[in-house]
Amino acid sequence: MTIPGVTLVLEDGTEMRGEAFGACRPVAGEVVFNTGMTGYVETLTDPSYKGQILVMTYPLVGNYGVPAARAPGSIEQPYESSGIQVQGLVVQRYVDQHSHHAASRSLDAWLREDGIPGVHGIDTRTLTRRLREHGTMRGWLVPDGSSLEEARQPGAAVDMKSEVFRAVAPSEPIRYEGGDLRILAVDVGIKDNIVRSLLTRGATVTRAPWHADLGWLALEADGIVIGNGPGDPKDLGPLVEQIRRLLGGFEKPIFGICLGNQILTLAAGGDTYKLPYGHRGVNQPVQDLLTRRCYITSQNHGYAVQDAALPPDWEPWFVNINDGTNEGVRSRVRPYFSVQFHPEAHPGPTDTGFLFDDFLRLAGATARR
Repeated sequence: MTIPGVTLVLEDGTEMRGEAFGACRPVAGEVVFNTGMTGYVETLTDPSYKGQILVMTYPLVGNYGVPAARAPGSIEQPYESSGIQVQGLVVQRYVDQHSHHAASRSLDAWLREDGIPGVHGIDTRTLTRRLREHGTMRGWLVPDGSSLEEARQPGAAVDMKSEVFRAVAPSEPIRYEGGDLRILAVDVGIKDNIVRSLLTRGATVTRAPWHADLGWLALEADGIVIGNGPGDPKDLGPLVEQIRRLLGGFEKPIFGICLGNQILTLAAGGDTYKLPYGHRGVNQPVQDLLTRRCYITSQNHGYAVQDAALPPDWEPWFVNINDGTNEGVRSRVRPYFSVQFHPEAHPGPTDTGFLFDDFLRLAGATARR
């Protein structure tokens, strides 16, 4: 059987040829790279990748297959959402003959089921170096028999404005029963493992879409978590306004994660900007500016907080050791804090999982007042 070819076209005119796997259709999206050596199932289902063409820098992908699909409405591991979130997948070498005790299908079969195209045989080292030198850029996957014009059609891309945020969040609040502490999780594309991390620590979680009336839901909460999600935080003006109204009046802790770090900062009066090529991987080193202790973290974001624009009653909390960018902020006067990395990891190290313990301990203390 002849395997169709696929051409990856970047907006700077670069073209790279490879072979197709997964669905065979043209797509468009922002081309980004992830440096993780494993965890492609979790990575592909991370809603923060919505609308993006993902390049895996590790040269061998697909070797341990994919587990069986989970039941509708479930948040069981290893999936981070109900389906694949990326627009397309680019790898150096795809392995179809997978081997793992939990695998029930190949990565190729999974991509086909979800209608996601993939391409392998691409020199991902060269591609990643180009993205690092020139910054993240728009790209198109064009299979043989299709044209670049087809890949440029509106249906081949995802609109990275309010529509994409609505697509990754539930339409109505979902309640997960746990312990006595009641946590409101604001869903802008939150990873399921954030919810699991709260549940396993004995909390009851209400997972609410970002466009819900958070003021009413906050009245019954002992703490609020603002989760991760895709795109530019400044496209979420209505959510920023809702969080701004909560600040100062909500005496209980608010904890932001990834996009939540940026949303909380904007609500407090700070500012954000786009990074040249973002931080995506499971080996990003950060330092706690209070204790000077360092941690290895899992990250997936293309925007960052501006330290210099923080209001006087807020301060930087963590810093990225590689490039000096902000990795977290804290209020000096209230129990509000956030981090740019993922303490729930999945995939990645669990070095900073203690942040959930600290948040719930603080939520419990304020609930008993």
